[in-house]
Amino acid sequence: MTSARTASEKTSVARQVVETLRDLGVHHVFGVPSGGWVDYMEAMRTTDGIEFVLTTHEGTGAIMADVCGRLTGVPGICFGTFGPGATNLSTGVGGALLDRSPMIALTDEMPAPMRGRVTQMGIDHQALFAPVTKKTTRLEADKVREIFSDAATVALSGRPGSVHVGLPVGMSAEMNVPATGLAVSHPAIPEKASAASIEAMQAALRVARKPVIALGLSAVRTGVGDAVVRFAEAHGIPVVITPMAKGLIAEDHPCYAGVLFHALSDEVGKTHQQADLVVLVGYDPVEFNVEAWAPEVALINIDDEPADIDREVYPDLLEVTGDIVSSVAALGTVSMDPKEWDMAALKERREAMFERLKGIDAFGPCAALDILREVLPQDGIMTCDVGAHTHLIGQKWLTPAPGRQIMTNGWSTMGFGIPAAIAAKLCRPQADVCTVVGDGGFLMSAGELATAVRLNLPIVTVVLTDNDLALIRIKQQKKQNPIYGTPIRAKGTIGGDNIFGVPVMTASDREGFRKALREAFATGKPMIVEALVSSREYDELVLKKDKAH
Repeated sequence: MTSARTASEKTSVARQVVETLRDLGVHHVFGVPSGGWVDYMEAMRTTDGIEFVLTTHEGTGAIMADVCGRLTGVPGICFGTFGPGATNLSTGVGGALLDRSPMIALTDEMPAPMRGRVTQMGIDHQALFAPVTKKTTRLEADKVREIFSDAATVALSGRPGSVHVGLPVGMSAEMNVPATGLAVSHPAIPEKASAASIEAMQAALRVARKPVIALGLSAVRTGVGDAVVRFAEAHGIPVVITPMAKGLIAEDHPCYAGVLFHALSDEVGKTHQQADLVVLVGYDPVEFNVEAWAPEVALINIDDEPADIDREVYPDLLEVTGDIVSSVAALGTVSMDPKEWDMAALKERREAMFERLKGIDAFGPCAALDILREVLPQDGIMTCDVGAHTHLIGQKWLTPAPGRQIMTNGWSTMGFGIPAAIAAKLCRPQADVCTVVGDGGFLMSAGELATAVRLNLPIVTVVLTDNDLALIRIKQQKKQNPIYGTPIRAKGTIGGDNIFGVPVMTASDREGFRKALREAFATGKPMIVEALVSSREYDELVLKKDKAH
C-alpha cells in the first residue's frame, strides 16, 4: 500500500492521479479497462481507500459514478477507452450533466503526435464530451493536482454536473515530483438576492389569493425543503414537486398536491391551475419546462440561476436570483393572512388520486409497487429504470426523504435502474437496496447483475414483466396507429431461474410476490423477483396533460 514519500521524491503520473482522487474522497472508480489504463489500475491496487470496479459496459459504469456523486457529494469517477469506450461512457456522462450529479469522467486520449492523425479508434474526445459536460480538458504531467482540483470544483459548483479529463496514453508512466496540497474550492455560496427582489417577492405573496409553490431539484441540493414546507403549512399553500424532488414533503402532508409530469398529472393540475401566483423554489426546468404545466399567471423564481422561461408567455416574472437558502428564509418573515385555498378539497383530490393509484388489477404494476413499499424498510433505497412504471413511482411511491428513491429524469436513459442500485449499495452498505425495472430496461443493463454477483452485493432487482414498451404503445394507440415495434416478446418471462448467477423468483399474484420479496431481501445475495403483470393498467394513469392546451 502507499507509503510515505519525501517532498522531493518522484512518483508516476498514474499514482499522482489515483492519490489525488483518493484525497478528494473518492472510494470507487467504475469502468472497463484498456492498455493505457493498466498503470492507473496498479496504482489503485496499491493505494488504500480507493478501488477500481470492473463493469460490463462503460455506460453503466458512468451511471454508477453518477449515483455515487449524488449520494456522497464527492464527484463520481468513471473511465472508458478510445472511441467506442468513450462513446459508451458518454451516455452516463450526459446523465450526470442533466441529472445534476457531480462527476469526473476519464478517457484515454491519443498522445500529442497522433492527435488529428488517422488511426485506429481515433476520434476527438474533447469534441465528443463538450456538449455532455460542464467542461472538458486534458491531463498534463506536471499539473495533475491542479487539473483535478479544478475538475472537482467545476463538477460541484452551481448546478453540479460532469467534467471530462482526457488521459494521454503513455503519460501515466512519466515520473516527476508531485505538487503538494489539494485546493478544491467547495461550491461558493451565491450572493444573496437583492433586497428589492426580496421585498417584491414578499409583496406579491401578500396580495396573492391562491399562490402555489413548486419545489424542484435545486431545492434538494440546497436543503430548503423543510423551511418551505413550514411556510406552506403556516399559510395554507399547496406544494407541487418535480419527480427528482421526491422526499422533500410527505405525501400525506396537508399541503401536498402531487408530482408534476408523472401519473395522473391532470389530477395534480386541478390544484395548480387554480393558482394566481406560482412560486418556483429551486425549480430546474431540466425535469419539466414551466410552460408545460404552470398557469399563465405571475411567477416568482427563487433560484441561484435565472429562469429559462418563455417571457412572452410569462411576462410577469420576478427573478429572486441568489442564495436559495437566504431567499427561502425571507419567505418565513412574510406577514400575511391565510390564503383562500380550500384545503379540505385539496385533501379530497389527493386522497382520490392515491385511491386511483391502487390500480384496477388484482395484481398489476400498482399492486406490485404497493407490496414492495410494504416490504422495503423506510430507510431502504429504491432505484428505478425509465418506462411507464417510472410514472407510477413518481406519483405513488411514498418517499420519506430525498435519496431514498433514485431516478433519472433530466436525462431519462433506459438501463439506469440496475447500475444505480449497485452504486447505492456501495455507498450505503447498511441500507436495503432494490431496483424496479421494466423488462425492456432490464435487457439494456442485465449484464451488470454479473457485477453485483462478483461484488457480492445483496440488491433485489424487481422486474415488472409485461412484454411491452407501454409508454410508446400508448402513444401509438392515441394516434390510432397499429401496435408495431413495441412488444418485447410474444409472451413468457425474462427467461430461466438464474441470470448471470442471480437466482430468479417469479410471481403472478400478490401473496406470491410478497413472499418472494421477503425471501429475496433475507438471502443477503443478489436476487431477481419477477412480477408478471399486464401493461394495460398504465393506460388510464400515465401520459396525462398537466394543463389544458
